[in-house]
Amino acid sequence: MLILQVERQRGITVKAQTTSMLYRQNNQKINKQDSSLFLLNLIDTPGHVDFSYEVSRSLAACEGVLLVIDAAQGIQAQTVANYYLASECNLAIIPVINKIDLPTADPDLVKEQLQDTFDIDPNEALLTSAKTGEGLEKVLEAIVERVPPPRGRVDAPLRMLLFDSYFHEYKKVICSVAVIDGVLRKGDRIVSAGTGKGYQVSEVGIMHPELKPTAVLLTGQVGYVICGMYSTKEARVGDTLYKRQSTIEPLPGFKPVKHMVYSGLYPADGTNMSELEHGIEKLTCNDSSVSVEIESSAALGRGFRCGFLGLLHMDVFHQRLAQEYGVNVHNTMPTVPYIFEFHDGSKVEMHMCTERYKDKKLKAIWEPIVIAKIILPSEYVGPVITLCAEREGEQLQFSFITSKKALLRYRLPLRQIVVDFNDILKSVTSGYAIFIYEEAEHQLSGLIKLDAILNNQKIDVMATIIHKSREESVGGSMMDMLKKFINRSLDNTISITEAISGRVVSTQRIPAAPLERKGVKKQLKQNRSINIPREAFIERMKL
Repeated sequence: MLILQVERQRGITVKAQTTSMLYRQNNQKINKQDSSLFLLNLIDTPGHVDFSYEVSRSLAACEGVLLVIDAAQGIQAQTVANYYLASECNLAIIPVINKIDLPTADPDLVKEQLQDTFDIDPNEALLTSAKTGEGLEKVLEAIVERVPPPRGRVDAPLRMLLFDSYFHEYKKVICSVAVIDGVLRKGDRIVSAGTGKGYQVSEVGIMHPELKPTAVLLTGQVGYVICGMYSTKEARVGDTLYKRQSTIEPLPGFKPVKHMVYSGLYPADGTNMSELEHGIEKLTCNDSSVSVEIESSAALGRGFRCGFLGLLHMDVFHQRLAQEYGVNVHNTMPTVPYIFEFHDGSKVEMHMCTERYKDKKLKAIWEPIVIAKIILPSEYVGPVITLCAEREGEQLQFSFITSKKALLRYRLPLRQIVVDFNDILKSVTSGYAIFIYEEAEHQLSGLIKLDAILNNQKIDVMATIIHKSREESVGGSMMDMLKKFINRSLDNTISITEAISGRVVSTQRIPAAPLERKGVKKQLKQNRSINIPREAFIERMKL
């Protein structure tokens, strides 16, 4: 169900979509009195690991999953990640091998992978082709036979899990809910367990896949609720909704979203600040996993600091801004959330030590660490071990799953994998490596903050966090780049200073341009500002 333009262009799902359908086995004519008529609530979720939070929210509303695997590509990183998410929720898992019509399809090999990786009986796998329709009837039959019915009670007080929401121009906030217990009807007054606010249900129904009002939702159904919320901030994902004047035990909810990558967004190419603000506000109404804070840069002006679930999530967000709202942006180099420790004993988590803390003396920087699992053919083990070593990885495990497949576990700094690690890994393993990671603790590391200072003024967006072993190479490259892009001043020498954690380590000067006529120096002596072209900031991201 690829609805967004970015989904159709990339051929991926980035936003979970819900639909309900009636199914009767053997394709007989639907008879409402027939006991073999089934209502199936289906949720199409993203596959990429960047959107695992979207997947986990959807799984909380399900009793089973279809684990879809490409017959030509086999088990991928997202297959592994989503399998373990479903296992943690104790859901029924039905493996489906799709695209068997492709000339390069090898379903027998994929069955072996299912056995080796997940210990799944190959005979449980269903062979399908969504293109030709082959095997699809067996998928629906397997859902009915293998997935247990909802466990809730119709006669119990109403409890609904709010697992998603989006903003509609006319209907305002539309909440996607799963009815765990009880019955919901149009006109009911409900309360949010998270905020304590009360609402009156003005519309209730199912997605079919368009909105279809039904006036009632029963236990086990997945549908939508419109109840007068005017902001998606009111619709807290993971919240429990229940009827007013009833006493219930709130549902467990979800873990708070954890942003893995941060980047600054600034207006570019004719876009003004108000247009950027409007675009971000509208887009975050339908993607609550993005965090947004206003920030100001001396070089780029006002913009926003945004937190994303990963690089693909960030890239998709930028593309949707351009396509859906006509907003073009300059984005700063992706960073990760560090913990800055100061000599007064205080610690602050942020992506960069900002001017707000300029009066504090920095003592140490703690960086986020991940535990990575890499599953790969055994012949590629050597190059992958070399890659992990170059990225400051600490090997935790090296074992063979089968005679032809190995498992590597590494402790890696998050900053070393967010930009290009996965691309390089795919390159050195001919695309066969499976890479997944999970968040670990922050670790005290040999990191330093590198600042660029022009005429005693820090250029905030030039600041970066690097390992001390790269101090000389990155610092030298930054100095050379600034000398290349900064125009010579007519009236004064420009000093370029490199500072490490507040300590000046080197200074270079750009001499003033020669005056061509008398009086120019006097006219310009008050003009001390330095113009840094945007090209310099783009070049900085490549260092």
